[in-house]
Amino acid sequence: MASELLRKFSIPFILLAFILVSGTTGYWYIGGGQYSLLDCLYMTVITILTIGYGEIIDLTNNSTGRLFTILIAFTGIGTATYIISTFTAIIVEGQLKETFKKRRMKKMINKLENHYIICGAGRVGSVILNELYSTDRTCVVIDKDEEIIQIVSEKYPKVITLTGDADIEEVLEKAGIKTAKGIFAATGDDNQNLVISLTAKYINPSIKVVARCLEAANQQKMKKAGADSVITENFIAGMRMASEMIRPVVIGFLDRLLSDKEKNLRVEEITLNENHEGSKIADLELHKFPNTLLLAVVYEEEWTYNPQSDHTISRNSKIIVITNPEERMLLKEKFQTP
Repeated sequence: MASELLRKFSIPFILLAFILVSGTTGYWYIGGGQYSLLDCLYMTVITILTIGYGEIIDLTNNSTGRLFTILIAFTGIGTATYIISTFTAIIVEGQLKETFKKRRMKKMINKLENHYIICGAGRVGSVILNELYSTDRTCVVIDKDEEIIQIVSEKYPKVITLTGDADIEEVLEKAGIKTAKGIFAATGDDNQNLVISLTAKYINPSIKVVARCLEAANQQKMKKAGADSVITENFIAGMRMASEMIRPVVIGFLDRLLSDKEKNLRVEEITLNENHEGSKIADLELHKFPNTLLLAVVYEEEWTYNPQSDHTISRNSKIIVITNPEERMLLKEKFQTP
């Protein structure tokens, strides 16, 4: 934006400065040095801006001076008009763009279903956003900092963004919380994350809330406020450090899984619809999905790791797989749609 403004205004401003200097010098010369440079500059300015005050420099019977004034008027008025009109156009264009952007965002949000809402796009929220974006999951980002929202919009142009406090009911409703699948309370303030959890559950009791917690003492409070999961950063950091020491190859594998942008593999869960009750693992024909690896089958609290082909599927079971975003969507279409 700054470079565009510089490109548009650099030449006109240089030309305007040249006209002011030339006009001041010219009037001083025409006046025979009898007038001050300030008077000569004033004469130039009122000529360019067509203010219409009386002539400071007497040009009576001075044809050279009047011809010079005509020249200054034509060049100066044209330059000043271009600068003012361009500046006005940029302001109007920016306002129109912002208005159309808000209308477009509102229409897009009204059409959303089963999307995710990220409250806070700072240090933690940006990581959540990148993961959802990388795995082709629709989300809406809320942050009260306009600068952060601008950065998010530039980096993720397809992501819907809102500026405002995520703990306000009206803002969450604008983000489509009534039809959202989940919400992340990821701000840097435990009190705000608690209020977000409480407000989200009040508006949409069925929504899943994952809250960030900086102080371990606030964990139970957030769960009582409605958070389904509370992530304590100190605990996660400690587990990561311990794992780096005692199981480095496993951590390396997981890091590779998350950082490989080409294959973009993730561990995902797919809920099987009721039509698959009583079926065998072999009946799922997972071999038709070359980028999918079956890890486990989950039924309620019972986990079956590396299930055999004759394993019987119970009602509402879930399969845990390693797969990419494309095959995840195909798996959901095949197994979740009744």
